[in-house]
Amino acid sequence: MKGLRYAMVCSSNQNRSMEAHSLLKRQGFDVCSYGTGAHVKLPGPSLREPNVYEFGTPYKHMFDDLRRKDPELYPCLVSSICSVFAGLGFSGSLVSWVLVQFEFACTEPRIVFLISIFADLAFRESLLSWVVMQFEYKRNGILPMLKRNSGVKLAPQRWQENAADGCFDVVFTFEEKVFDMVIEDLHTREHVLFKSVLVINLEVKDNHEEAAVGARLTLDICQELEATDSWEDTIDDIVASFERQHRRKLIYSLSFY
Repeated sequence: MKGLRYAMVCSSNQNRSMEAHSLLKRQGFDVCSYGTGAHVKLPGPSLREPNVYEFGTPYKHMFDDLRRKDPELYPCLVSSICSVFAGLGFSGSLVSWVLVQFEFACTEPRIVFLISIFADLAFRESLLSWVVMQFEYKRNGILPMLKRNSGVKLAPQRWQENAADGCFDVVFTFEEKVFDMVIEDLHTREHVLFKSVLVINLEVKDNHEEAAVGARLTLDICQELEATDSWEDTIDDIVASFERQHRRKLIYSLSFY
């Protein structure tokens, strides 16, 4: 390994960037991770009420905070679901049945089945998204993610405030909006070193399963970059080969420090 420095970047430095950071760190890469958002956001008691933290807040603090809030979350969800179904004129027996399914979904992989129930009942898209987010919160767990993160580093870090961390050779983003923000930030910095940095976007959905897939694909690209004498000369071929093999589009750009 020739020792390129890597940065993994998503919005909140929680899921996609940390999954990749964790995997690359275990594989011996020199890697850091960041978020580009104004704040760190995690699912909360409603669509309009996410749990919001400042960058720099330790993952353990978030873990302890959400674990304290969690006993209050389930009754809130039950009450919300009861109110929604009652407002739609459904019988008490149907509401009871849905709640049984909800309880089951919190511990078993039945999320797809429950999504179909809510979709058939003509839920608005925003409400459906919130319900899905809460099922994911209960079933897959934000808490295990935070516990994983705290084993990788102390706290989420913001990309726009990372000048003291030095230069990176390669930056990976996992959402085009984040890619654009990283490129814009690099362009606005004072270019004193004229050191090149490769920025690559691999589009990855923000859920636990896709983050794991994205991390493995990121590792594959990093291994290809490490195997070449000059990524500047071979990046086009590496990207073309990756896209043929995995049928996933990469966006990349060259910037400078």
